[in-house]
Amino acid sequence: MDNDIAEPDPSRQHNGVVEGLYGEFTDSLNAKVRYSVSLTESALTIQKISSSPGQDEVVFHLADCLGCRAYKVEDEADVGAFFTAYFYPFKRRWISTGMTRQKVEQCFRVALVQDPLTNLQEAERWARAIREASIRQIPRRHDVKYYEVRRPCRVMVLVNPQSGRGQALQLFSGQIEPMLTEASVPYTLVITEHQNHARDLVRETDLSQWDALVILSGDGLLFEVLNGLLEREDWEEAIQTPLGILPGGSGNALAASVHHYTKSPPAWGKELLLSCGFLLCKGLVTRLDLVSVHLASSQRIFSFLSLAWGFVADVDIESEKYRLVGPMRFLVGTLMRLASLKVYQGRLAYLPAPPFTPQNSSLCSSLPCGPNNSPNQNSRHNHSTNSNHNTAHNSSNIAITTMRTEPQPVNQKGPPDSLLPALEQPVPDHWTVVNEEDFVLVLAMFQSHLAEDLFAAPGAAADDGFIHLLYVRAGISRLALLTLFMTMEKGGHLAIGCPHLVYERVKAFRLEPLSPEGAITVDGEMVEYGPVQAQVHEGIARLISG
Repeated sequence: MDNDIAEPDPSRQHNGVVEGLYGEFTDSLNAKVRYSVSLTESALTIQKISSSPGQDEVVFHLADCLGCRAYKVEDEADVGAFFTAYFYPFKRRWISTGMTRQKVEQCFRVALVQDPLTNLQEAERWARAIREASIRQIPRRHDVKYYEVRRPCRVMVLVNPQSGRGQALQLFSGQIEPMLTEASVPYTLVITEHQNHARDLVRETDLSQWDALVILSGDGLLFEVLNGLLEREDWEEAIQTPLGILPGGSGNALAASVHHYTKSPPAWGKELLLSCGFLLCKGLVTRLDLVSVHLASSQRIFSFLSLAWGFVADVDIESEKYRLVGPMRFLVGTLMRLASLKVYQGRLAYLPAPPFTPQNSSLCSSLPCGPNNSPNQNSRHNHSTNSNHNTAHNSSNIAITTMRTEPQPVNQKGPPDSLLPALEQPVPDHWTVVNEEDFVLVLAMFQSHLAEDLFAAPGAAADDGFIHLLYVRAGISRLALLTLFMTMEKGGHLAIGCPHLVYERVKAFRLEPLSPEGAITVDGEMVEYGPVQAQVHEGIARLISG
């Protein structure tokens, strides 16, 4: 027995009798050891019968239970049956500090009578009761609207075998497959064979066969799946398909964000994979914002994570050569790029989000963003919203000016972009134009994390309806930029009062690079270099989260 799980729960006892199911069973490995087992609506309580009352009692909370199964061994001489419950409670790490979910199995032998069938039926009764009670005890946050996947949930699992260090298949078979089995989740495994394989597949497949699509890879494979869904004729229904993310790449930004939204202790690597696997099997679904991105070629793509230009995009692209070192590739890439820091010329404009109130945002009102703790205080002196102010340049084929214009008509599949003018037209006069034209980076975040260890937008939520726009003006020193990224690990970069860093919550933005060379990435994938604009679509997708 594991005695380091949870404290006893005396509130579940009434006159010495625990309400709910009660039984006495032997240990699965030692028939001489017997346990009393009681099940209530919220917990499974186990105690050695030989122990003194209250001694060696362990309480497993059903919110931490993935499933339970009943079975009989092949030994015909054994009339007993078994049931095993699978728990993933938070426990202290073996070596480092902090708490993380860890697997604990509890297995019992049922041998009430000499009839094998009767014993198996009793084991099945217990397994069914534990499963049903654990479903009712799925942990929920009070400030989030949830949906639930259909049960039993039919899952398509898409795995990119080349992602990260090339270990995605081993991660699936070693950690995720057993959890799906424990939770009785039927699945079909699809191994992607080439770029856009997943995009083509979900665009054409009969989605009625699946209750959820799950991606085990980096963030790039989910980018393919989302855009494939939004290229369908029935995109409005298709985009409602619950999507699950399991970290198997180098960045794993959405997986880190999903874990963060549960308010669980930080997790990385296999601990993060286990956490996301647990959330997948629990099957709670929340809304997910998507951002439509218009490129210079008139192509429109959809993003769930980020758009980057300058330093961050350079690091993302240039660090590909260090993929074999896993998440450390970004640290290596950052140090390499700092050694040859570049300044980029461009124009930036955006549509500010409404002022923060608890009713229109899930952001923490105490989010520190500078010396005066005002999200916008770093940037008011260098913005213009005057409709007579014109920053157009003859050298460009588009102009960031301020004037009224009609929304761009959209003939493509997917939601219409009512906030955006055509890319060749000026921005509306109620947009804010950034006067500076020299940048080290521009980063638009749509989730909280840029990577497992980069907490780029501390106030972000999956469906807050905001684009979290950060940019760094030219003139920042290498040391100051390094400090920004070091403090970003815990989300402290907005609190250090860096005069070159600006943070804004926006609904749409336009970026016009003027430097002849550079890179723009969307969800970590390089897109065509040139003018780009984007707007958020609040909560139109569905994400398996917690």
